[in-house]
Amino acid sequence: MINSTLCYLERGDEYLMLHRIKKKNDMNHDKWIGVGGKFEEGESPEDCVLRETFEETGLTLTDYRYRGLVTFVSDQYPTEYMHLFTATGWTGEPHSCDEGELAWIKKAELLSLPLWEGDKIFLRLLDTDRPFFSLKLKYEGEKLVLAVLDGKEDVL
Repeated sequence: MINSTLCYLERGDEYLMLHRIKKKNDMNHDKWIGVGGKFEEGESPEDCVLRETFEETGLTLTDYRYRGLVTFVSDQYPTEYMHLFTATGWTGEPHSCDEGELAWIKKAELLSLPLWEGDKIFLRLLDTDRPFFSLKLKYEGEKLVLAVLDGKEDVL
């Protein structure tokens, strides 16, 4: 079982996105995602999102919100609990990332990019400013076969 974070830095009508094109054997290869990564021993979700955002972007978050918990179940990968954040404040200057290319993308254009199907669901939830949520996403290969919101509502 894996614990990870994912953060969408928000600047007006844009998110800072990472096009995952540089890492070998990357399950997210060629996908656009937010920034984040796996927990280190003893880290809280907040510790992890602060460290991972700094490592991948060079930015230090100063204003961020814990928005939801996404449970990924896959027939190819271990179960992952992803702690989802958005951020509207930071300091520092962005630097290049060794996992891919960082780019500010207009929210209205996100769904036209190569994204995981489940990411489209939680991006919509973020866009509607939904209160803290739990989303379970089940994949068979790259096909999303189940999406359950807050334990009851199938949102596929």
